[in-house]
Amino acid sequence: MTNITNEEVKKRLDAGENLNLIDVREPHENAEFNIGGKLLPIGSIQSMQIEDIEDLKNEEVILYCRSGNRSGISASILDQLGFTNTKNLVGGMLEWQEKYK
Repeated sequence: MTNITNEEVKKRLDAGENLNLIDVREPHENAEFNIGGKLLPIGSIQSMQIEDIEDLKNEEVILYCRSGNRSGISASILDQLGFTNTKNLVGGMLEWQEKYK
């Protein structure tokens, strides 16, 4: 796992890049605000219910949550499960909303 900043993700999204974004928050958090990531709560990752993203094992996967804590944990778990390019969005949606909304 490596870290990625809100600025880098925003710049890449604005450039039209197709990113593999995974939102590890709970459904109600995702419903309030999200940046288009696939919802896969940390509980699902912890219980290894990752069938929906198995095909991304060798691709860049950017995980995000509210602040960057749950996404960091989730990225570490995915690394242990064989994912090769996980990135944790530092600052999460709190920082994103502060900067871009």
